Amino acid sequence: MTLEEVQIQPASPCAGQALADVLETAKDSGSLTVGVYECAKVMNLDPDSVSFCVLAMDEQFEWDVALQIHFTLIQSFCFDNDISIVRVSDRQRLHELVGREEDAHCLLITAPREGEWDDPSLDKLRVFCEESRALNDWLPEISLER
Repeated sequence: MTLEEVQIQPASPCAGQALADVLETAKDSGSLTVGVYECAKVMNLDPDSVSFCVLAMDEQFEWDVALQIHFTLIQSFCFDNDISIVRVSDRQRLHELVGREEDAHCLLITAPREGEWDDPSLDKLRVFCEESRALNDWLPEISLER
């Protein structure tokens, strides 16, 4: 396997389904934070509560310099604090899953309180991120099924 093959390996479909399941569970339990500024506030006030991060990007916002700066800072924070992070390119599908149209570029899943909910899909996503990092893919992309 060449380096190019390693870098372009697509995420497995089960990672997309696991992300959809985690987002639904987090939304239902009140453990989902939506929006770049709202996520930055949570990261600043209680970084230990952040369990997982999702960045959504599409071609429409690819050249938005301010958004790219925010993404860079959020990525850095996640890497420094050992928070699993993924990228999703289908922002519209992400909007459908979280039920918000505006500012769904960044999503945080905060750690549930002890015994509140234990989601095996979240564990699958963490393993997916660890495996991606082992292949030097520090910000893996997940495709969401429609």
